[in-house]
Amino acid sequence: YHGIEADGLRLKNDNFADENHKNSSMSLEKQIFIENKFLSVFNDRAFKEILSKEDYTKYINAKQTLFFNKGESLFEEGRNVEGVFFIESGTAKLYKLGFNRKEQILRFIKEGDIIGYRALLIGEAYQATAEAMSDLQATYIPADVFLHLLEVDPQLSFAMLQKISFELGESSNTVTFLAQKTVRERLAEVLLLLEQKLGTDPEGFIKISLTREEIANLIGTATESAIRLISEFKQDNYIEVEGRNLKILNHEKLRKLGHVVL
Repeated sequence: YHGIEADGLRLKNDNFADENHKNSSMSLEKQIFIENKFLSVFNDRAFKEILSKEDYTKYINAKQTLFFNKGESLFEEGRNVEGVFFIESGTAKLYKLGFNRKEQILRFIKEGDIIGYRALLIGEAYQATAEAMSDLQATYIPADVFLHLLEVDPQLSFAMLQKISFELGESSNTVTFLAQKTVRERLAEVLLLLEQKLGTDPEGFIKISLTREEIANLIGTATESAIRLISEFKQDNYIEVEGRNLKILNHEKLRKLGHVVL
């Protein structure tokens, strides 16, 4: 390419990158808005304002503070649903077991997330296992109490609808992600998504420690391929690697590589 053709191609690529960056910012803003909206209505103060004295007392007496060590399960796939878990601190992973008993990670859970509600709302057993990836504290709310909260608190019900809709959109993106992108593109996107979802520590490393097998699981490839790609990303100065910890050094290059619209 040269002359006008080359300029046109550069312009097209620049516009594509600008649009991706714009969509990425909008999506992140939307995620933050939905999370903050949920947290503003899902707390003791908000419940005390909107619930009757009887309902509020029942909620306070029913909820429990639970602690889980790294590697412990909050709930397991196939078990009957007895309640929901609101994560106060720590991180967890939601995963299903395949036919060969191999884990398929669905998503990661962090402080401020609530889990277990999908199976509860449709009356089925847990369809995944939630496992703590660090020491974790959660507030457990029994099923009947949580369902009653949804019935009597319209603000909470609407916030849950927004949360479910956003997560449904994330699931739709995952289908495209696995079907249409190369492994290299998938790794670039996963790193950006993990940073967006979980945040970074003071040194800029993503707040999660993943084995190479877990990363391979996330991007749908063999462990050996994941190890090779991480090494290549490190050599290209896209990321910094310290054991299981990863730090993104060049967000723009990863966005372009992964054609990412967050």
